[in-house]
Amino acid sequence: MSNCDNCSIKTACRSKDQGECNFLLPKYGKIKHIISVMSGKGGVGKSTVTGILAVKLRSAGYKVGVLDGDITGPSMPRFFGINDERADIVPIDGEQQVKFLPVETSMGIKVISLNLLTEREEQPVIWRGPMIVGVLKQMYSDTDWGDLDYLLVDMPPGTGDVALTIMQEFPLQGIVIVSTPQDMVSMIVKKVVIMAEKIGVDIIGVVENMSYIRCSSCGKKIKLFSKKSAEEQARYLGLKLLGEMPVNSGLVESMESGRAESYIKSLPDYDDLLNNFITLLK
Repeated sequence: MSNCDNCSIKTACRSKDQGECNFLLPKYGKIKHIISVMSGKGGVGKSTVTGILAVKLRSAGYKVGVLDGDITGPSMPRFFGINDERADIVPIDGEQQVKFLPVETSMGIKVISLNLLTEREEQPVIWRGPMIVGVLKQMYSDTDWGDLDYLLVDMPPGTGDVALTIMQEFPLQGIVIVSTPQDMVSMIVKKVVIMAEKIGVDIIGVVENMSYIRCSSCGKKIKLFSKKSAEEQARYLGLKLLGEMPVNSGLVESMESGRAESYIKSLPDYDDLLNNFITLLK
């Protein structure tokens, strides 16, 4: 019997040595699919896409967790309206180790974030790269995830330490890329695409966020930033298009009031994103 036989993520394993695991695995629980949501650029809506995917997957009956990988700029607790809660830290083995108990949203999505582990959400972390990477790895491996179908990792922007660590050391099954319809942004996002290709991690597809606004009178889509279609931008990146998301003031208001889950759950606009994600992941 191989060491891989009882591994919950063996279908996603990219280890070159059969039977020898080269990846960091969660200590508590089993996770079927680990997916990162990435972009080379900040402010494109990675956290929003992560949250929408998590809610839609949970609405479809899947068990879902979210790891807030943006250590210096965490935002997932705010997205889900759980920013006033704190994760429990349980001593293990005579307090030599600890286990994190994630905070569950109203829909049962399990979330761990540095903002759920600090005393105040405004408290900054002023750390260098190795410290950030170490904390990220601990939040992933030492959280009691239970049994999950999907763990979504909300990534910081860029191609630095955190992105490299997650691509090389986490058993990722794939990456969702987030972009916006501007040539400058697409050029920067392309860097992440090339990085993933060099490391050998599959990219599921790209989501174009802030793609358009919809006229309240006639329902017509109005392109704000570029006349190019989402399909053209996806072709430039060499990726399949998972979906295009409009600028949505209702979504912003729901997040600010802590009602994002109920708003997204009742909105059919993101159903194509979910369907394409599940189809392409297979």
